[in-house]
Amino acid sequence: MSKAEREKAFYDAADLEALGFDAGQDLGEPGAFPFTRGIQPTMYRGRLWTMRQYAGMGDAEESNRRYRYLLANGTSGLSVAFDLPTQIGYDSDDPMALGEVGRVGVAIDSVEDMERLFAGIALDHVSTSMTINATASILLAMYVTAARRSGAETKKLAGTVQNDVLKEYIARGTYIYPIPQAMRLVTDVIGWAAETVPEWNPISISGYHMREAGATAAQEIAFTLANGMTYVQAAIDAGLEVDRFAPRLSFFFNAHNDFLEEISKFRAARRLWARVMRDRFGAKSPRSWMLRFHSQTAGSTLTAQQPENNIVRTAIQALAAVLGGTQSLHTNGYDEALALPTEEAARIALRTQQILAHESGVAATADPLGGSYAIEARTSGLEQEAEAYFARIEAQGGMLRAIERGWVQGEIQAAAYAYQQAVDAGEAVVVGVNRYARESEPEVPIQRIDEALERGQVERVRALRARRDAGRWTAAIAAIKVRAHEGGNLMPAITEAVEALATVGEIAGALREVFGEYRESVTV
Repeated sequence: MSKAEREKAFYDAADLEALGFDAGQDLGEPGAFPFTRGIQPTMYRGRLWTMRQYAGMGDAEESNRRYRYLLANGTSGLSVAFDLPTQIGYDSDDPMALGEVGRVGVAIDSVEDMERLFAGIALDHVSTSMTINATASILLAMYVTAARRSGAETKKLAGTVQNDVLKEYIARGTYIYPIPQAMRLVTDVIGWAAETVPEWNPISISGYHMREAGATAAQEIAFTLANGMTYVQAAIDAGLEVDRFAPRLSFFFNAHNDFLEEISKFRAARRLWARVMRDRFGAKSPRSWMLRFHSQTAGSTLTAQQPENNIVRTAIQALAAVLGGTQSLHTNGYDEALALPTEEAARIALRTQQILAHESGVAATADPLGGSYAIEARTSGLEQEAEAYFARIEAQGGMLRAIERGWVQGEIQAAAYAYQQAVDAGEAVVVGVNRYARESEPEVPIQRIDEALERGQVERVRALRARRDAGRWTAAIAAIKVRAHEGGNLMPAITEAVEALATVGEIAGALREVFGEYRESVTV
């Protein structure tokens, strides 16, 4: 949908007719195929969305304090941010980790760190999301092992591991292994989780990071669902039955600034996925057709200038996610353009969700904007744009080939460049930045990570290596390499290594020896 079409003075029945909109086929009822109006008949009247605040800083103890603070203030789900060394498979004492330990999330080197991270929190009574991809298999094994050690019942563990490595090659960059081997780890987690932690979502197929990199709403839908189709096909090719794993697939979308477009985006994505799963993959269970998603307000829209304005941006974005039917929501802290959020900023972000839930009245009606000419026209328009992208992806040879050639990345880069040109020209207004700016900005208190935390984490991982059972560790690492060479699901071997106190870096390193590392090579 072009900018002119989005900015129409008004919409009417003619717009829907031009798009071929059929209320019976395209709209339906909440909780019924194609789920345009939401995946549950009563939506938030039956259960509010999960208020899941993303947090992780310094070491496990520091992050545990923030989780307890959030739980005490009414958050209903935890969401773990890991530091960069953990994300790309390096231990805190590795030279590659110097200066990055605990900086953008919590440092986790071993299962003992995972136990400290959740100390005093009943893991079978709380839902936990972990934003981790290349090392997702290792961190999930550590989480399950820590939960088991704490006495939690494994079958009752609920949560999500992101485990979406394709978007790392597209937009984020925290990949390790070549694409085929990375895809093997993804499907290994999906298969293992179905048996070991059946209430767990083994993947969160993420458009968020592509939108942060500059993708349009239509691109976010198209590239996210195309990645999802790639994962589904890979799991089927690995011998998994679609209705066995598909109900546990989850998605992660950005809640951006254009209020009506974002509401429509979520609705279009649901409708498209329902049709893809039923018609393309032959899923029989209605639960396999449902697109369940977490959303996060748009970090890329936060400004360091006049940061208090970000509270308003976040509230608008959060309302769009709720009206769009999200199952889970994270609201950003107003100071996140400057640093990790302070406790005050995290509390305001959480209160934003609570005010929407309990004071705004929007939770009382499922899909209250359904049937609006503007919403339905935009929903159908975005659906058609996404379908056009699907055709272009197929012409590239499929999503994996399109990523390897850099085509997807190029599409996003072109959209990001066009938007930045509009900002620079003043055509796109950013309040407080290119319009209504102030001559000077008052200092804002920010969260700072104590440098001593890195030294303490380094000492901790070195002490662990000195006291663990060397024989058991050696055998466990060797078993990972054998399984990586010979085939079969890697998760049991990874879990055994975790129990033998192998570290994230050691397990990732063993897989590096066998799989090698990915080197980007764009051949457009």
